[in-house]
Amino acid sequence: MGIYKIAVIRGDGIGTEVIEEGIKVMSAAQEKFPFQIEYTEFPWGSDYYFKHGKMMDSNGLDALSGFDAIFFGAVGHPDIQDHVTLNGLLLPMRRGFDQYVCQRPSVLLPGVESPLSGKKPGDIDMVVIRENTEGEYANVGGFQYKGFPDEVAIQTSVFTRRGIERVVRYAFELSRTRNKKKKLASITKSNAQGYGMVLWDEIFDSIAVEYPDIETESLLVDAACMNFIRRPESFDVVVASNLFGDVLTDIAAIITGSMGLAPSANINPERKFPSVFEPVHGSAPDIAGKGISNPMATIFSAAMMLRHLGESEAANEIESATENILRLGETIPGDLGGSASTEDIGDAIVSSLLN
Repeated sequence: MGIYKIAVIRGDGIGTEVIEEGIKVMSAAQEKFPFQIEYTEFPWGSDYYFKHGKMMDSNGLDALSGFDAIFFGAVGHPDIQDHVTLNGLLLPMRRGFDQYVCQRPSVLLPGVESPLSGKKPGDIDMVVIRENTEGEYANVGGFQYKGFPDEVAIQTSVFTRRGIERVVRYAFELSRTRNKKKKLASITKSNAQGYGMVLWDEIFDSIAVEYPDIETESLLVDAACMNFIRRPESFDVVVASNLFGDVLTDIAAIITGSMGLAPSANINPERKFPSVFEPVHGSAPDIAGKGISNPMATIFSAAMMLRHLGESEAANEIESATENILRLGETIPGDLGGSASTEDIGDAIVSSLLN
């Protein structure tokens, strides 16, 4: 029987609520499948920042390094600038644990209506692979003449051959193992960004030669955004830089129903370090504490975590149970047009899983 040590960081806002339902569903899965999870909670986030002036302990990465995975809620507070919360907690884990793959699936499921007309369940079925440790979010730059009329801010993107090669190769392998359309789209803006993005295009083309069974296309990011709306069914796997992958996955989430359905995994494929599993959505302070947030993205993220740990059967059953609730249409959250509470949705998924 597999025994897994999971670090839990509920974070901010609705993160505390949706993580609770994710743990509830995984606990139910333990009744059905031969594995055990040992949870350790870490109270990091904005409340911790207000007390200690930092988002996590100074030795936070050391404390997390011994876990098999990290289950994360959300980060963000209206009284703290977003770059402080993000760079204080989530981005250090991504960089420090070399989680260079951010994997975000987007599927239009039965029972869910896309805002795009004429799209049926299964028409949209894609995975975006986002480079997760460098690029536009490399946190390189600074200010000069701070507070003066001639103030200057410099923000530098960093693209390395190693960083691009490994995430592009991961995307090609996923295109093959998914065994669906066997298509891979690479997204850049190399007509305007003539160094880092040109390097990306060159590396993508050189690796594509090794995968003759995978159909490829290279798109500028503005065209990709249009095509996510105009022809989303044409995409299978998409690989993009840190910024472009971030933007595109929000579009992918909305055209498949809601941010409340969008899971995410920040993966260290070599498994040298723990990976982080989290919903794509933020802390949503406007609805925090009201018990109306949609926990399904977090529950789908829990399934991704179990699959990463080798518990594929349990992961499949959790996904099927969640999809069944959507299909039945009886316990639906507010973001999908229903009125079910966060807790009610978790309970319904548990019932579907165990029955």
